Amino acid sequence: MNVKVIAFDADDTLWVNEPYFRQSEEAFCTLLEEYLPRHELERELLKIEIANLGLYGYGIKGFILSMIETAMTVTNNMISTKTIGEIIDLGKQMLNQPIELLDGVEDVLKTLKGKYRLVVATKGDLLDQERKLRKSNLTGYFHHVEVMSEKDDANYLKLIKHLDIRPSELLMVGNSLKSDVLPVLNIGGYAIHVPYHITWAHEEIEQSIDSGMFRSVESIKDILGFV
Repeated sequence: MNVKVIAFDADDTLWVNEPYFRQSEEAFCTLLEEYLPRHELERELLKIEIANLGLYGYGIKGFILSMIETAMTVTNNMISTKTIGEIIDLGKQMLNQPIELLDGVEDVLKTLKGKYRLVVATKGDLLDQERKLRKSNLTGYFHHVEVMSEKDDANYLKLIKHLDIRPSELLMVGNSLKSDVLPVLNIGGYAIHVPYHITWAHEEIEQSIDSGMFRSVESIKDILGFV
């Protein structure tokens, strides 16, 4: 590999994220359990979340709005203002969660800093991602932070152009095959998949990847064996 830049996904690659969504989803289902069984509420919420991505993008704020819309839908607009307030509080609790770095993250960044340009390539709400990065105390390791509206081929190409490198000089490290691996391989970059034990349904894919530019590891510490 002739890699010059190593890009890291943020949520569930550098720090814990998805478990907080699951906890809020469970609390949301408890609030509305008199209207629909849990599995039906979860299915309705996911459907509305995905439908709203084009309007709200990814992140906690869009999730809050989708929970409120789901509550209105399943109750035929009979949801109480008290319950809406409780849903908003769930979102605020998520926004105020402490940052819990995943095991080995800072050791890996310390090892790689100075040998490569390190960047964050993530998606989500800009304000929230900036807040999490600031609270993580990892800012000093990164040359650049890119918050994308969607992790697709076009946005990775924009990132490469901004960094003034060729696609083959980029290595992307992340927990999502859909967002962190496939689009980077599509444009000619390298990718390492670091699975997380919880994956949002919208990020799940059933696809085997056979490429010499792809590796899958068990822990972020294992990427040091390839760079």
